[in-house]
Amino acid sequence: MKLDGKVAVVTGGGRGLGLAYARALTAAGARVVVNDVDAEAAERAARELGTVAEVGAVGTAEVAQALVDRAVAEYGRLDVMVTNAGILRDRVVWKMSDEEFDAVIEVHLRGTFTCVRSAVRHLREQGAGGRIILAGSPAGQRGNFGQTNYAAAKAGIAAMARTWAMELARDEITVNAVVPNAATEMTRTIPAFAPYIESGEFPDSLRKGIGFGTPEDCAGLVVYLASDAAAGVSGQCVGIGGDRLTLWSHPTEVSAAFADGGWSAEAIAAAWPSSVGARLETYGIA
Repeated sequence: MKLDGKVAVVTGGGRGLGLAYARALTAAGARVVVNDVDAEAAERAARELGTVAEVGAVGTAEVAQALVDRAVAEYGRLDVMVTNAGILRDRVVWKMSDEEFDAVIEVHLRGTFTCVRSAVRHLREQGAGGRIILAGSPAGQRGNFGQTNYAAAKAGIAAMARTWAMELARDEITVNAVVPNAATEMTRTIPAFAPYIESGEFPDSLRKGIGFGTPEDCAGLVVYLASDAAAGVSGQCVGIGGDRLTLWSHPTEVSAAFADGGWSAEAIAAAWPSSVGARLETYGIA
């Protein structure tokens, strides 16, 4: 997995998963522009990796363009955009404020859109293909209690990956979503994970059972998706965590029933228990 000559931008690259991705990409030979809203974290990561930092909160078109411009100014090109930056504002729906909802959507959903839009405009003009690697979440695949904003944003990102994969196929730009499960400041807030994150020890029940481990466990997938070996992989949501690598299914119809002339409410109620409603879909991470 050599990425010599490739240039990548990693948003939220100052710590946690983003830093693990930036380290792995650098180790594989890529030049990485580290972005983070925390200037100290971004500069510290850049010093460690021997690269440059571009500080800013993702979401606006201006910050997105600044990231692309910095990569081109420093290294002459851009090949990989990794949209990892994120925040949490967890609250059950009846207590969630407009500000808490909007803040998460701004960073995760709009930030992904603006960064990818700027990157794709340059990649298409550059004419040498490229790699777009988005950050999904199990919450976006299955929902999670108290995470209306976050789950909605991550579900939207999965849909973006599928849409952009179609739109960019002719340009040989692949688009995939990584669905990581790792010990980070975000997952530290989950009581079941907190003791393991504090100790740094992850038993097989976590590493294999639910695919939960360190940020470094997730970084190999980002390097693979950025490489030439993954040229034929696009539009996918790929899970990674601990010792577990998975491919998430796309939403699909799982059952169907038919009624001549269409369905009345009464007909649906009569047919539901023995037809399409005989086995309901599960939801939630746990």
